[in-house]
Amino acid sequence: MPASTSTSVEAARKAVADRLREIRRDAGLYAKDVAAHTGWYASKVSRLENGTTPPSDDDIRAWCRACGAEDQAADVIAASRTAESAYVEWRRLQRTGLRRLQESYVPLFERTRVFRIYCSNVVPGLLQTDAYAHALLSSIAEFRGAPDDVSAAVAARLERSRVIREGNHRFALLVEEAVLRHRVGDAEAMAGQLGHLLSVMALPAVSLGVIPFSAERRMWMVETFSVYDEEQAQVELLTAQVNVSAPSEVRQYLRAFGEFSKLAVHGAEARALITSAVDALE
Repeated sequence: MPASTSTSVEAARKAVADRLREIRRDAGLYAKDVAAHTGWYASKVSRLENGTTPPSDDDIRAWCRACGAEDQAADVIAASRTAESAYVEWRRLQRTGLRRLQESYVPLFERTRVFRIYCSNVVPGLLQTDAYAHALLSSIAEFRGAPDDVSAAVAARLERSRVIREGNHRFALLVEEAVLRHRVGDAEAMAGQLGHLLSVMALPAVSLGVIPFSAERRMWMVETFSVYDEEQAQVELLTAQVNVSAPSEVRQYLRAFGEFSKLAVHGAEARALITSAVDALE
């Protein structure tokens, strides 16, 4: 494991240990009290609280029960389970090239029933055309120094996008109007991409909304994120992918998506914004 990744994992584990300590202190208990309530040796309480030993799900439930904080157990368990994958650097994900990264999403996409995706910078991957994806992934590979397998990665991205037309899935996608105006690739590639957005809007499983420049903001622009069902969220940073599974945090992303939905236009109004962006290419 690269040193930087190891450091991130250690930080995530420490955060879980710190959370357990906070729960104990909020309950007004000493470590010996937790040991007495759980029937553990004091040394186990110390190891868990200092992050020396990762807690099991049952350990976390017992800890929260002893502290009268059973309502917090689910969040702590989620944080503990994802300690090694909550923050993953792109250079680690892409060290063997971009194709494998695209393919790695397939199981998640196939089991997800409801996709909620907000994009503030580029067209959502599920809606990208060949030319647009090639231009985007080429720039990503160059910037991050990833192995050059862009053509294979584009093919994998397009292949995984078949979930839009196959299976029992629903897609709610929101993009900022700027996404329609940011030119990725040449004018021909952008025109093709925008035309594709107009066509996929007709699919019964797809709801595509556009947040206009003119919208009175009640929710500020944030990083691109996706929520898969109501179980997991992924956030895309410049340097890393953040995986979120703590129920309270996933609810925050669902709430943000709801706020963005109130700002977006759909149907004819959205098509008009896309058509305007196409006209601006001429």
